Amino acid sequence: MLTRVFRLMAVSLLAAALAGPAQGTGLNVFESDLAVLARTRLAEVARSPRVIAAVREQNRQTAQYTQEQITELDEQWIREAESGSHGLLIAGVLDHEVSRYLARLQDDSQGLFTEIILMDAVGLNVAVSRVTTDYWQGDEDKWQKTFLAGPHSLHIGPLEEDLSTHTVQSQVSLPVVDPQTGEPIGALTFGIDVEEL
Repeated sequence: MLTRVFRLMAVSLLAAALAGPAQGTGLNVFESDLAVLARTRLAEVARSPRVIAAVREQNRQTAQYTQEQITELDEQWIREAESGSHGLLIAGVLDHEVSRYLARLQDDSQGLFTEIILMDAVGLNVAVSRVTTDYWQGDEDKWQKTFLAGPHSLHIGPLEEDLSTHTVQSQVSLPVVDPQTGEPIGALTFGIDVEEL
């Protein structure tokens, strides 16, 4: 237990040191370990038939959404999340079979995964392991540097300290690729507690 406390303090100090200019550049001393995790365990989830089917299904619904519609949905999600009571939009996503699958993955990870977000081709949440602060991820690196970057892309975010949980985390994102076309159809992000690597 004491060793874990000292390690966590060291990682927290590192994250604090990176909170300056380096944090925005993506500097992450755990990048090689996270890349190995992404190319193995996380990629397996992204290739899961249930994940691919869920993204395909939502893409059929959201492909024609305008930016105005996306913004309205995002604002609705934010209101629901801030109210603490799950409205129709959040409840619909949480009730998705794939959200339950992602929640089980997070629960079974023994603290390694802090969140899992599955996104469609416009950057909207398809499924989540827990409620996110917003519904549209299309303006963030987790979607832009994976879905838009091609089928072999990988994005490893900077280290960030979560003061509420006293953990140091990094977001690791990869595209969800259609096995029939070889093209990205969505993206998948894992929050990783680097202390658990």
